[in-house]
Amino acid sequence: MLLRDLLDIGELRLVLRTGDHGLDRPIRWVYTTELVLPGRYLTGDELVLTGLMWRKGHEDPDWLVATLVDAGVSALGVGTAVHGHVPPDIVAACRERGLPLIEIPEEISFGTVSEVVTRRLMAERTAGLTTAIGRHRRLLAGMAEGAGLDAVFAVSREDIGRGCWIVTPTGHVVAGPATGPPADDARTLAAGYLTADRLPHVVRAGRTYTLLLVGAQARHRVAGRFLACEGDLRHAGDEITESVHELAALAALERARVEEGRRVERRMVAELAEPAGPAESTGPAGAPGPAGAPTSARPVDPGEVAARMRLCGLSPGEPYVAVSATVGEVPHPDELACVVLEELLYGAGGVVGGLRGEAIAFVPAAGIADVVATMRAASLFLEPALAGEGLAVGVSGPAEGPAALRGAVEEARHTRRLAGRRAGRLRVATSEEAQSHALLLANVPATVRESYRDRLLRPLRDYDSEHHSELVPTLEAFLDCSGSWSRCAARLHIHVNTLRYRIGRIGELTGRDLSTFEDRVDLFLALRAT
Repeated sequence: MLLRDLLDIGELRLVLRTGDHGLDRPIRWVYTTELVLPGRYLTGDELVLTGLMWRKGHEDPDWLVATLVDAGVSALGVGTAVHGHVPPDIVAACRERGLPLIEIPEEISFGTVSEVVTRRLMAERTAGLTTAIGRHRRLLAGMAEGAGLDAVFAVSREDIGRGCWIVTPTGHVVAGPATGPPADDARTLAAGYLTADRLPHVVRAGRTYTLLLVGAQARHRVAGRFLACEGDLRHAGDEITESVHELAALAALERARVEEGRRVERRMVAELAEPAGPAESTGPAGAPGPAGAPTSARPVDPGEVAARMRLCGLSPGEPYVAVSATVGEVPHPDELACVVLEELLYGAGGVVGGLRGEAIAFVPAAGIADVVATMRAASLFLEPALAGEGLAVGVSGPAEGPAALRGAVEEARHTRRLAGRRAGRLRVATSEEAQSHALLLANVPATVRESYRDRLLRPLRDYDSEHHSELVPTLEAFLDCSGSWSRCAARLHIHVNTLRYRIGRIGELTGRDLSTFEDRVDLFLALRAT
């Protein structure tokens, strides 16, 4: 109950002596005391009653009033049974400190005041509990009937009298009443969410909002969602605060349900990006082999790829670009990279899958320039929440037809690796920015690259394995030095004659002449065809 409600109880005949400005102070409980310094026993929002029996007339009343103000009490009630009136210095001290002072008539006992206030508080709490239970039932019924968060939030707005919205880390409002925060305000809220030391957090964006986390705290806030609620909940009542936290809990349940469905979709997209072949290297019980272990993926069947595209909601007749993204130098779980990429591609109409800490997406090629610009802006926006972590994104050129889809994936991966070498933590690169031999190789089927590499380099690797020699490293160094004998010998710390012998053996084993430009190119591409 509020202080003004207490004063309106006619049977108590209470008189407000000071504190007209504090009529909206809440009263949580009644505490009766004759202690001079009762502050240690108070927790805030109490109505403190005293008959001033300890007062002899010369004590400084500021001690008592200061203690009550520091404890956060709502008002001081002084009975007149002992002194016949409220001492003027008590009135002056309360007025100076801004503490509401109530005069209690001599014929009204403190027990009567306590009983009436307690009865009123219990009635209010019972009504509030009944309201909360009813609201909770309505919200759960709405969720169970598939009404969606928008409908649930509309019901909640009627109950708590304020709007609440679910917002993404880049400022997209995904649920809540239609009259949500403007786009600029939503981005301001998202920036507050990403940089706040802790949640709940109050942000001023046109209006005042309180931000609450939806669900459990994720490793990175970019993987989460937040609830933006109108007003400063620090000054709201318990009923409103509980209602808002209830909304956040329901939103977390809904997101968990959606995420479970997305996990299935992500697995399907991953299989589309990298279907397993019958000869793929595996460990025990079909587990993937060691990283970097050679594989022999079966040739791409365009009909099978087209079928997989349809399962993922993609049209085989439309061109798509592939997008590859990683977070951090050491790969994180697929979910983090997937959620970040989904956030970057918000509204682009693509599908996302996860592979060994990497996220792969397929996005319609039409309008991809605008999508890339949006991704770059969003990546910069997310930077505060990714401090210390690198975000690298690569975008392929358009893949015309199902047969070209795998090549687009490898092109995107190559472009992402090139983006990862750039300065800064947040990097987005397109295939147009990464024109090189690697881009050409990325569009060659893996089986063709593997066959080409083995024909040229297997004799050298077999020789190195049998004789403990270093022909392959020598070839790499020689080509890296542009065929300079002296520079290559110095890099390898060997004599030039030793280098000439090794290059001769390489020529004999491969049938290539390293003095010709064409043969050098062939061997260089074989080394890069991984």
